[in-house]
Amino acid sequence: MTTNHHMYDKLIQITSKSNVMVNELLKNHTYTRLGGKADFYVTPETYEQVQDIIKLANQENITFTMLGNGSNLIVKDGGIRGIVMNLQKLADIKAIGNTIIAGSGARIIDTSREALNEKLTGLEFACGIPGSVGGALFMNAGAYGGEVKDVLTSTVVVNREGDILTLPAEQLDLDYRTSNIPDKGYIVLEATFTLEHGEYDTIKEVMDDLTNRRETKQPLEYPSCGSVFKRPPGYFAGKLIQDSDLQGKQIGGAQVSLKHAGFIVNKDNSTAKEYIDLIHFVQATVKDKFDVNLEREVKIIGEDLVQ
Repeated sequence: MTTNHHMYDKLIQITSKSNVMVNELLKNHTYTRLGGKADFYVTPETYEQVQDIIKLANQENITFTMLGNGSNLIVKDGGIRGIVMNLQKLADIKAIGNTIIAGSGARIIDTSREALNEKLTGLEFACGIPGSVGGALFMNAGAYGGEVKDVLTSTVVVNREGDILTLPAEQLDLDYRTSNIPDKGYIVLEATFTLEHGEYDTIKEVMDDLTNRRETKQPLEYPSCGSVFKRPPGYFAGKLIQDSDLQGKQIGGAQVSLKHAGFIVNKDNSTAKEYIDLIHFVQATVKDKFDVNLEREVKIIGEDLVQ
């Protein structure tokens, strides 16, 4: 990979040297610990910097990719060309009345904890979701019967042209693990959640219970992308995989979790190729045994490694 000095200079003019990394290994920034290098890995600190970086990418006709905290994502071994932007530094969370306003880079877990501190109920379901707020909107994240669309009232986004828009939640077409954010090319800057006033102890009890259920049932001791597959109508993905005798199945360093069959873990320095090959193997086996198509919930991006 060659360094584009012109592009680097432009990027550090917009933000700073500390916010621009060249040929950065993306496995350092994903939950799965998978992924090759990004030509430019940029972490802007203001909305204006985000706008300027998008406009620069447009002017220079350079590819542009958003990366949340990489919890529901597999980046291929060849990495990602162009600019990869992470909004981890836009992580402010503030409460106003019965609303919580959270920056895109804030963790949704931390947002639920702020709601607890403010005695606001409605975000308890998110207390175990590892993603960022932006990522949670991107895929309408949910767990334990709750989802983002239940509590989201509005969002501030940047569009493909670099314009800032404030949109009501209804305009995001939030549905089961989907939204129109990728199709529209929006980049989420912040989200406003409207909650109900409640009792601190009651909210904490629910969150403690959900946290305990997550910790006892999910393989948190290894890197993973969380639930790999969407729930097929009338079935549970984990049960289908378990009934296909696939728990413990391993390709390279990737393994179908022995703790929860719906998870694939990076047990031993897996490559992205091994991890993806195991996903395909699971899909083919379940299809062959039960004639059910398992649809991926996890997103796969980037380029294959050229040998």
